[in-house]
Amino acid sequence: MTTLFRRDIDWTEFKHALGDVPTIDNPRLLQAKSRDFYWYSPSLKRKLYGWCADLVAQPRTVNELQSVIKLAHSSRVPITLRGRGSGNYGQAVPLEGGLIIEMTRLGAILEIAPGSVRVEAGCNVHQLNEALRAEGQELPIFSSTQRIATIGGFIGGGSSGIGSIEHGPLRELGNIIEIGAMSVGEEPVIHRFRGADVNLIHHAWGMNGVIVDITLKTAPRRDWVNCIASFDSYRATFEAGLALGERTDLHRKLISTVDASFTPFFVKLKGRLREGRHHMLSLIDRPHVDAFRTLVAEHNGRVELALDETEMADAKLPHVFEFAYNHTTLQVLNVDKTVTYLQVTVPPPIDVECIDRLRETFGDEVLMHHEFSRYEGKLYAADLPVVRYTTDERLYEIMDEYEREGCPVADPHTYLVEDSGMKGADYRHLAWKKRLDPQGLLNPGKSKAWDNVKHLSAEEIEALQVGDVDLGSPTDKH
Repeated sequence: MTTLFRRDIDWTEFKHALGDVPTIDNPRLLQAKSRDFYWYSPSLKRKLYGWCADLVAQPRTVNELQSVIKLAHSSRVPITLRGRGSGNYGQAVPLEGGLIIEMTRLGAILEIAPGSVRVEAGCNVHQLNEALRAEGQELPIFSSTQRIATIGGFIGGGSSGIGSIEHGPLRELGNIIEIGAMSVGEEPVIHRFRGADVNLIHHAWGMNGVIVDITLKTAPRRDWVNCIASFDSYRATFEAGLALGERTDLHRKLISTVDASFTPFFVKLKGRLREGRHHMLSLIDRPHVDAFRTLVAEHNGRVELALDETEMADAKLPHVFEFAYNHTTLQVLNVDKTVTYLQVTVPPPIDVECIDRLRETFGDEVLMHHEFSRYEGKLYAADLPVVRYTTDERLYEIMDEYEREGCPVADPHTYLVEDSGMKGADYRHLAWKKRLDPQGLLNPGKSKAWDNVKHLSAEEIEALQVGDVDLGSPTDKH
């Protein structure tokens, strides 16, 4: 750990200096605000349990945010940014204690325009989607955790989500139009990143700038029908998902395939899933439901459910996307606390035989689950399997087997950004950390490369960048 931070802070005095900015210093609430969903990982649960901030600040305006950052900078206090803490990797855990800035009170929708929306970082994703729907629009991509997640958390820590099958991951050019990120210094200022430059701030875990506002692309609102189809083998299910993903003549916002072993864990879908059969969960635009039924029949499957949002509510059923992406893992963890998960990319061109080989290799130790997405027009699958956990050593043996099959693993059992989806340091991110956070106060301890380059200039750090960043983590959680 770095030793540049002050350890002699009088937090009562610090709180007083913040004036009427809302704060939290109750020990029990501090513990709660210092956690995220890292407990998905047994390894992270051991490593991160007990770390705690000294104070939480909840600025309500940009001016209050500037004041909080200015005081933290002058006091040399470590800063951890937080939305609602629905990330999986410990991004919101303060490894050096210090100050948490919770952004949820900076949640205004600033402007809805045709094809775009500008919003403050703390805005709840579900509320944003509801506001857009009233205007005949919707978010092209959103997280399965939308009811609790903030849009800034999704942009700062997420990668893909519901809608990536049509619109690609968040980093696909045009999905994020602009990011406003505040610097940490004597006079915090907002820097604006547009076009491809948004990826200099996106998916950096809040280490290289304080995301204040975001302008996102929107899509026309569609009448999505929640569909579930069943098949007698996982290969048939996967091939149906692949075929649906390859179609460009119909609109689908979700293609999620799950092994039959998941059925007992999907308690809220009891009676809707067939025991012993494998399932594909999809969101299909109403005009294309008949085409979907035909595709399922062509793969010897049958449609078990096709209900729109109102019909799902009347039947007291949750959206199908609440059983997709890392919500799939959560549904299992709600029943069995001993499991964990992995994040794997099945790259294009997708090799179905590879899936069969992996299933044969792992047997019932690994429950297969795939999400189909596109990146730069190419179809790929994010494999988010649930693993019956025994030891960390065995977990990494499973990861190695995936890698040998040509399926890159984004390790979800580390809190270091370089060891997860990045697979190495992104020096473009670190160069902007140097520019916007030269003292290294933001989210310290999450980058193992920062201590090696922090003495360099931003230009020298940027010159170290070699090659392109990969697809990133296939999860939507943040």
